[in-house]
Amino acid sequence: MTAPVAVVTGASAGVGRATAVALAHAGYDVALISRNSLRLYDAAIEARRAGGRVHAFLADVADPVRLDDVAIEIEETLGPIEVWVNNAMVTVFARFEDMTAEEFARVTAVTYLGAVNGTRAALKRMLPRDRGSIVQVGSALAYRSIPLQSAYCGAKAGIRGFTDSIRSELIHARSHVRISMVQLSAFNTPQFDWARSRLPRKLQPVPPIFQPELAARAIVFAARSRRREVWVGWPAIQAILSTRIIPGLGDRFAARGAWDEQETDESARSRPDNLFEPVPGHFGAHGRFDDRAKSRMAALWMVENRYLVLVVSTALFLWALFKVLL
Repeated sequence: MTAPVAVVTGASAGVGRATAVALAHAGYDVALISRNSLRLYDAAIEARRAGGRVHAFLADVADPVRLDDVAIEIEETLGPIEVWVNNAMVTVFARFEDMTAEEFARVTAVTYLGAVNGTRAALKRMLPRDRGSIVQVGSALAYRSIPLQSAYCGAKAGIRGFTDSIRSELIHARSHVRISMVQLSAFNTPQFDWARSRLPRKLQPVPPIFQPELAARAIVFAARSRRREVWVGWPAIQAILSTRIIPGLGDRFAARGAWDEQETDESARSRPDNLFEPVPGHFGAHGRFDDRAKSRMAALWMVENRYLVLVVSTALFLWALFKVLL
């Protein structure tokens, strides 16, 4: 029996690479898409060790024609696409007034339009077959924007609005194609070593930091379930819920605390960035924060087993109520 085929964009490093490995381990044949041929080769070798067929494809997700051509190549090589994960992203750490129009447009073209282009390429193949799953890799920043990443926050919020619209269209058409969004907390990836920055100190994820394998686990779960959204980690859950309840207070907290939390104490040095061209080097799934990153996440287990959590919580509540009434 042929294994189902999954596609991951931005698959050569970070969360994308961890996701490609997790999908291969879960029994999928995997297509990796990225701009860097060397890292694609490394990522493909790692994913193959997890099992299944793995093929790598060079493409910039900002180019819709190239991405559609790659989708054709994937189906000719591996078979019908069952899962498509839109993960590719770039960002710029800077005040909005310090960014150029070209920089803002590039972040939007890759992070937002890249997801749009990937969704279009996936739906073009999934809709006629009336099956398949699309996963948008989002962020808590899709709900709770922070300073110094205006283009990225705007792109993630845009993906959320776009995804909700497409989901409604699929429901209206009574389609069996599913689309979901995974809202991540902060993860230990190479992003913070190659993102363009105009900040004086080295970049870091806003703590607490988690290992990318946890994000990959959530993405695989989203691809296989019927969840509308998957919130990954207490920081994401807290950020999203607080924005819904007290958005103004969240603005003030971000204005006061999010500036320093995005930087370490080390001075930044001039280095290449991946905004317009990929940065060379053997980057993997992990960044430089292994000594601070957590490998476990209770909140993710609760999301994966929400019905069990609901049953146990209800039972405990009834037991406590029974004890009070006695």
